[in-house]
Amino acid sequence: MDSVADDDPPPLDLLESYRRAGRCWVATDPLSATGDRPLGYVIADPVDGALHIEQISVDPVAARRGIGRTLIDRLAALAPGQGLTALTLTTFSDVPWNAPYYARIGFRVLHDRELTDGLRTIRGEEAQHGLDRWPRVCMRRDLLPAQPSAPTPTLMPTPATAPNPASAPAPESASVAVSGAP
Repeated sequence: MDSVADDDPPPLDLLESYRRAGRCWVATDPLSATGDRPLGYVIADPVDGALHIEQISVDPVAARRGIGRTLIDRLAALAPGQGLTALTLTTFSDVPWNAPYYARIGFRVLHDRELTDGLRTIRGEEAQHGLDRWPRVCMRRDLLPAQPSAPTPTLMPTPATAPNPASAPAPESASVAVSGAP
């Protein structure tokens, strides 16, 4: 399994094609020296009415900071607006930071009879690349349909309720910024 963990990242031209198609999201560290040091990324494709996570990766030095979950939650927020009803992925079933992790954040293992044609094709391609040497599963996280957005009311403080700027708490700075498709 070390060969999988040590596998090279996707070629830049492939990542660029995902970026141009609006299907690549990158988490960066705004507090880094350059303000944009990559911490993780996710690339995804629409497959059979779901947004399929093709690959997600987080820099090990940034592990356990919620970056992967933030990227996945970003996809979950965007997918319904594109008419997609779920997130799907394929992963190793016995690696703690794979299937057990995804189950904790709302994914469930799909049984063979639940696999769509697209997921079967993906699994076949993975098998051709040797990934079936270890147990793998397809997983799905169902999403709520997109809701029409209601107009946001503008609240104007009255003199009696206007906040005192001197007593307002300082805004918290974010440690991760996610950029990518809208």
